[in-house]
Amino acid sequence: MRRGAGGRESAGLRPTFPLSAGGVRGNPPPPDAPCAGPRLNPPNRLTSLDAFRGATIAGMLLVNNPGSWSHIYGPLQHAAWHGWTPTDMIFPFFLWIVGAAMVLSFARRREAGAARAELLRHVAARAAIIFALGLFLAAFPFGLLPAHDFSLARLRIPGVLQRIGVCYLAAGAIALHTGWRGQLAWTAGLLAAWWAAVRFVPVPGHGAGVLGAEGSLSWWIDSQLLAGHTWGGAPAAGFDPEGIFSTGPAIASALLGAVAGAMLRTWSGAALSARLAAGGAGLLALGWLWGLVVPINKNLWTPSYTVFMAGWAMVLLAGFHWLIDVRGRRAWAAPLVICGTNAIVIFVLAGMVGRLLGLVRWAGAEGKTVVLKTWLYEGFFAPLADPRNASLLFALAFVAAHVVVAWVMWRRKWFVKI
Repeated sequence: MRRGAGGRESAGLRPTFPLSAGGVRGNPPPPDAPCAGPRLNPPNRLTSLDAFRGATIAGMLLVNNPGSWSHIYGPLQHAAWHGWTPTDMIFPFFLWIVGAAMVLSFARRREAGAARAELLRHVAARAAIIFALGLFLAAFPFGLLPAHDFSLARLRIPGVLQRIGVCYLAAGAIALHTGWRGQLAWTAGLLAAWWAAVRFVPVPGHGAGVLGAEGSLSWWIDSQLLAGHTWGGAPAAGFDPEGIFSTGPAIASALLGAVAGAMLRTWSGAALSARLAAGGAGLLALGWLWGLVVPINKNLWTPSYTVFMAGWAMVLLAGFHWLIDVRGRRAWAAPLVICGTNAIVIFVLAGMVGRLLGLVRWAGAEGKTVVLKTWLYEGFFAPLADPRNASLLFALAFVAAHVVVAWVMWRRKWFVKI
């Protein structure tokens, strides 16, 4: 049981989508036992992790849906290549939360008697569904609207949900067979393997060590194995920011979240907040130093980016935990918690609505084509402020609309489970 908006008690708020949070701590687990965790007594929810997940989802909606892509504040855009902006924090936060939440969920289910093989099957089924939902969003609306040029021969195979599904499968299997030390070892191995491959494997026609878009090992692998099925807006044809090679470090992002999940089960109160903050500060420093050798880069998902963003996730969760779970300041976080209770619905719905806004069109005055999104933006938001602020207002309205949907589902106790 956890508290919803306004402190109202609401039973059953336990969505099983892997971005959901699990129970909290009791006694420390054995030092390195697989899925080790204390007995949940009682099996409470960690509201701060739920709120952090909701904030991440809201951030995703905000940066993906401006009123005009020509008028966006710098922090709401991805870095052009090397470097980072607040927008570049969102996706690794998703994966980090997946890792933290699954450790809590696994331990709770193991204590209820679930066998490891049963959990592995469940992880595989969830991962497959999440991956399939990603393909659904890539294909939607399947050429049913005149403006949608749909073709299976050009369908993008990688994507955000696809990567979450793959990383959840890999990190889940590792977490079910290792403890936090093993997860750290896997993380180090994945990051070291990525850097060794980039440093020493020559790309035909470009050589080794290329960290640009065209000529990088990521670009070459994606262009060879996913030819025709990569993101059309990539900085180089054939490259995909959610492609094959960069998935290794992305799995490490989830594993660093799993290590944090062990912390969530070991400590509580201000001690947990302090340890999260200290651990996050250490990862931030390590990621920054590593970035002097291998630049922080989201598109390549470099090791420095992996570590640096995991540090930010720990620091921000420390702040959420101190405010919400330690100081008891929960009211402000209620919309975030509610937004995260149906994470999969909000994610998929936002993708569908965003696509439809650009595809629904009709003939206006003098036969000029009118796009629904342009009509809404120019008719209701553009008159209110200068272009960048009007574009931001549109994005905020988009987020608010989906929070309302989440609130209605929460009030009616509609929780989608996978």
